[in-house]
Amino acid sequence: MTRAILLLVGLYSPAVVCAADRPDILLADFEGDAYADGWKTTGTAFGNGPAKGTLPNQMAVTGFLGKGLVNSYLGGDDATGTLTSPEFKVERKYLNFLIGGGKHPGKACINLIVDGKTVRTATGPNDKPGGVEHLDWHTWDVSGFKDKLATIQIVDEQKGGWGHINVDHIVQSDQKKQAERMARMIEVDQQYLLLPVKTGATVRRMSFAIRHDVRPRREQVRDEIVREFDIELADGVEPDFWAFADVSAFKGKTLIVNATLPGGSKALTALKPSPDVPDAEKVYREKHRPLFHFTSRFGWLNDPNGLVRHNGEWHLFYQHNPFGVNWGNMHWGHAVSQDLFRWKELGIGLYPKKYGDMAFSGSAIVDKGNTSGWGAKEKPPLVLAYTSTGRGECIAYSTNDGRTWTEHDKNPVVKHAGRDPKLLWYEKGKHWVMAVYDEHEKKQWIAFHTSKDLKTWEFASRIEGFFECPDLFEMGADVFDLKPRKWVLYAADGKYLIGDFDGREFKPDFKEKKQLWFGNFYAAQTFDSAGEKPLVDGPTPSIPLFPRRVQIGWANGVTFPGMPFNQQMTVPVDLKLDGSRMVASPVNELFKLETHLLARAEAAYSAGALKDERIGDAFDLACEIDIASIESGGFKLRGTPLTYDVKKGTLTCKNVSAPVKPEGKLLKLRVLVDRGSIEVFADGGKVAMSVAAIPVEKSPDLEVIAQGGDLKVKNLRVSRIASAWEK
Repeated sequence: MTRAILLLVGLYSPAVVCAADRPDILLADFEGDAYADGWKTTGTAFGNGPAKGTLPNQMAVTGFLGKGLVNSYLGGDDATGTLTSPEFKVERKYLNFLIGGGKHPGKACINLIVDGKTVRTATGPNDKPGGVEHLDWHTWDVSGFKDKLATIQIVDEQKGGWGHINVDHIVQSDQKKQAERMARMIEVDQQYLLLPVKTGATVRRMSFAIRHDVRPRREQVRDEIVREFDIELADGVEPDFWAFADVSAFKGKTLIVNATLPGGSKALTALKPSPDVPDAEKVYREKHRPLFHFTSRFGWLNDPNGLVRHNGEWHLFYQHNPFGVNWGNMHWGHAVSQDLFRWKELGIGLYPKKYGDMAFSGSAIVDKGNTSGWGAKEKPPLVLAYTSTGRGECIAYSTNDGRTWTEHDKNPVVKHAGRDPKLLWYEKGKHWVMAVYDEHEKKQWIAFHTSKDLKTWEFASRIEGFFECPDLFEMGADVFDLKPRKWVLYAADGKYLIGDFDGREFKPDFKEKKQLWFGNFYAAQTFDSAGEKPLVDGPTPSIPLFPRRVQIGWANGVTFPGMPFNQQMTVPVDLKLDGSRMVASPVNELFKLETHLLARAEAAYSAGALKDERIGDAFDLACEIDIASIESGGFKLRGTPLTYDVKKGTLTCKNVSAPVKPEGKLLKLRVLVDRGSIEVFADGGKVAMSVAAIPVEKSPDLEVIAQGGDLKVKNLRVSRIASAWEK
């Protein structure tokens, strides 16, 4: 049995508990259309009455009670003013209130005024972009002012970023509501610790610590923090889902779980040791779970990281918040697959070094020549590079197929203003290259560094005009292409240059970038598989084969309402060169999940045709459309329109449009439909689109759209795609 001891720091004395029988005195709840009698305003920031939640152009405000609150964002962060209460008598020990907004002491704050003097003050918690507009309880001990007359003054004299204050529910009470440090001690004998999450709840900072005896006196102890993160804890309410922390590394030790929680909180008592991940039998079977796109079991994901193929396994690392469905706590999640669709999650690949020092994006390679000396030529190590937000570009290595990682003891290897290192081996020069986003002289660049051993790096050159998450690789028309190969360079938006790379400097063939992907697509990476045998056989043993260039991107903005997971990856695609452009096609491994349903060699359809075809939650449609027969046309895909406008030469799916101008009269289309997205590959893969699309309720799976004539379709093939998660 797991033994757990709860230590509640700062609990109230029995005398206070008795006093708590007295009812609270509500001073203001800000629920009316106007401020209550006696409240006076100056300036413009507070308006004529309470705000009804979030104001225009403000990030979402949460944590207030009821429908109204004080919100000085009226007119933006440059508005100023004050809001002052009528006098009241101090009749309880504490004054509790909810507060949010900017962290500007004396400028954006709430003050308690007694005898004409400010005797207590508090400011908001936020001081940086990306902070959360969440109100939390703050408490003043006002026992020293018992029976005195006082006023509350809410002040906004701050202009610029976070120049506003949010306040709600001011209450006199004999009980404290402000959060205090609490701890629970757990003897670890299970693999996981389950944590209840309520999306939208107050964000709490939680830490895990290990207790050590300090010799020679055993009664002295030292607590070492081993994990620290933010989490929206469910406290006294039903959780939306259970996050899980793998604590197997601490088996047999005492784990001390710390969090700052409001008085009376039961959140720590709800933590549950477990031998399994929560609801394991239900994972991958949720209502909106995509059937063939990668999503994490729980929590948030974004950029794909460390894509590498090694010993027959495709490794997918990714930016991951394991403790919530919103961005934060950046870890590297890790999954492996034999076929790019049936993924097995291995848990956390990289943990943040410490709180606030997150593990941002990067890449991985196989050091097949063991240049680093961390492995052996018979068993080369995997090596990854990532951005430690508190240190710089860091290196780690694995000698057990990526299951565990060891940090290079001389990290960081590159320190600069930038992030997201991409590693590759430059065969002609017999050295490693790191392409990394670089902010130099207030401009955005990709910088190139070189190394012989992955440990010591030298700056080589820069190219301007790229923003974060670079990728750099050599490729041809296909794996058999013996013509001189070209290099491709792109960054997070996917817009790319083709040119030559000599191992130190990239020289583009053209000045203007080209674009392959449109829509919900960002931070794509390609797999390093230079150390692997190609997956196809050459026509003759004398013809060499080049590695496939398989790409996966983050389908940013593809969301899943009410689910314990958020965001997905795009479908894996094979990239090839067609002249001076890249083309993309879904990898052939997808066909293993498909069941043939419908095939038509040639047919003409009027608008609304095919609407009774029931296909399923996920399907693959391929066809050629005769664009000479229509003004515009295409399909409705589970209620989402995909249309081609012949005159404009524009293909549009929902709110995403791209220029498509095929040669001749036929437009080739390949369309992949899943529970949260539609992906379109047009004109032989010269244009690719990723579109966020939750199916419209009660819509046909497939319906024809046609204007200006019937839609003439050739070589129509529709196949159902089965769930990649089914065993």
